[in-house]
Amino acid sequence: MKLKPINSAKAPKPVGPYSQAAELTDYKRLVFVSGQVPVSLDGATPTSFKDQCDLTWKNVIAQLEEANMGVENLVKVNTFLASREHLEINRDIRHEHLGEHAPALSVVIAGIFDEEWLIEIEAIAAG
Repeated sequence: MKLKPINSAKAPKPVGPYSQAAELTDYKRLVFVSGQVPVSLDGATPTSFKDQCDLTWKNVIAQLEEANMGVENLVKVNTFLASREHLEINRDIRHEHLGEHAPALSVVIAGIFDEEWLIEIEAIAAG
């Protein structure tokens, strides 16, 4: 799979480590990861946003690993946050998990299915 970041000089630069668009070529498989939430295997939800964000990324990565993929296969990530106050922590933890990999990205402030959850992440990966 080849992921080419696209950041037009005719539009604003990305605010953070992501691409404004991404061109995908030479791939054989697409994996669509449903919205992952901050729930552990035992059904517990952490109380802090930082722990919820980290756990949600671990759940995304678990789905990718089950498909024999990793974060380097991500081409599009949609993150839903319950509050704007979590934007910076979300960005920092996303960077911890993705490193320099910069897929196309959206972050939306939205009501989330369970009021206890402060984040949900869905993704598309290719390999």
